[in-house]
Amino acid sequence: MDREVRVRFAPSPTGALHIGGVRTALYNYLFAKKQGGKFLLRIEDTDQTRFVPGAEEYIKEALEWLDISPDESPWNPGDCGPYRQSERKPMYMQYALDLVEKGHAYYAFDTSEELDAMRERLTAARVVSPQYNAITRTQMKNSLTLPEDEVKARLASGEPYVIRVKIPRKEEVRLNDMIRGWVMVHSNTLDDKVLMKSDGMPTYHLANIVDDHLMEITHVIRGEEWLPSAPLHVLLYKYFGWEDTMPQFAHLPLLLKPDGNGKLSKRDAEKHGFPIFPLDWKDPNSGDLVMGFREQGYLPDAFLNFLSFLGWNPGDHREIFSLDELVEAFSVERIGKAGTKFDINKAKWYNEQYLRAKSDEELANYLMQDLEKEGFTVEAGKAAQIAGLMKERATFPGDLWKEGKFMLFPPTTFDEAVLAKRWNQEAVSVLATYKEKLENFHEELTSESAKSLLEQSAAENDIKLGKVMQAVRLATTGVGAGPDLMAVFAIIGKEELIRRIGYALENLKIIA
Repeated sequence: MDREVRVRFAPSPTGALHIGGVRTALYNYLFAKKQGGKFLLRIEDTDQTRFVPGAEEYIKEALEWLDISPDESPWNPGDCGPYRQSERKPMYMQYALDLVEKGHAYYAFDTSEELDAMRERLTAARVVSPQYNAITRTQMKNSLTLPEDEVKARLASGEPYVIRVKIPRKEEVRLNDMIRGWVMVHSNTLDDKVLMKSDGMPTYHLANIVDDHLMEITHVIRGEEWLPSAPLHVLLYKYFGWEDTMPQFAHLPLLLKPDGNGKLSKRDAEKHGFPIFPLDWKDPNSGDLVMGFREQGYLPDAFLNFLSFLGWNPGDHREIFSLDELVEAFSVERIGKAGTKFDINKAKWYNEQYLRAKSDEELANYLMQDLEKEGFTVEAGKAAQIAGLMKERATFPGDLWKEGKFMLFPPTTFDEAVLAKRWNQEAVSVLATYKEKLENFHEELTSESAKSLLEQSAAENDIKLGKVMQAVRLATTGVGAGPDLMAVFAIIGKEELIRRIGYALENLKIIA
């Protein structure tokens, strides 16, 4: 009988969640939901020296913002808890000792000074990658080189030790990766990794394998940086006797810098001025604030859609997918092996598409919220009109306010370049006539009536409307370009339009 698909996202609470980690969480979520399985979250906090307060809450909030919350987690436990490795600490030693008993691991008593000396000797002998391995362990202080009674005495005295895995000297380790196909590694390239540290906490390698087994994980979908560790993990499954339930592995391609040269980093994001974290993150130690996609105005569904294409494609020309549609279309087989360039302009494009797909009423809420922050209010209907007019020009919700505020407040400054080039006697004549016609117009101003009156004003002055149109925009909005001006006039309303034209006629000077 086939097992239920169970996948896990296993971040460490060492700071903000990098976009690469968010993508890993998303791909795990999509795979689980496509297969009708479960998506778990496990906090891997075995390295307490790197623990950062607030990091776990940040992970939770980020996944909730994107609507990909796990089925089982520390805050939503199932039957396989605890879901923090630090709370599972008592169980790991028994598994490490089991490997020692089976001859697949051993005690090592080497001090840090002795380890440094070993590396220095190997470096002096021109060994490219100094390691504690099948050869060097024979010259070190461990339970493979020391007499049995001495090992027992050292353990009984409470002398610090670690437990290392015993990697075979000549063995080919094979792994069938779901993305990369068969990966083969010779064991003589591997070192005897520490499984249990001297503080009694397991390393990632041991805790990861034990937890995945006990949590019945069927597929491990994780970043490419873990591929070098995969052969060790395959060996550990073999040594524990868990080969029949070993999960399938899929190692995701790297996220690359915008130019494609190297792995995307926080430094690259800061250099180019784009986010690399889902949410704003304030470092509790330094106090530094790093911007997040959410606070920069990215919509969660747009961000998810963008993220899904960083390594995966649906096999056709579609680019816009809802979360449900992503679940339906997703397959690990369509994830590429090669790294993917990070393109912030594509992220902006997605945001624009999702923004424009929203109703004017939905967008009006963003505009009204921004206005409230500034201490102003506007009627919902008018806010919807402004949002509808501005959304084709907006990348972020905040642009509706930034770029559309001229419809709510008269200009106090005027574009100097347009003023020098376009503000002339012809413009003054047309606007003076237009103001008069508006004052004698006793109906509600629409875009059609606003245009008709302006055309009449230009014709009566024997001036082509196109010659003064930019000056008309300048006088009424302060800038020389923008959305359909007649629609703007209808939103502004007749009385406000008359006031703005009157102000411009009185205060703007023709530059000879």
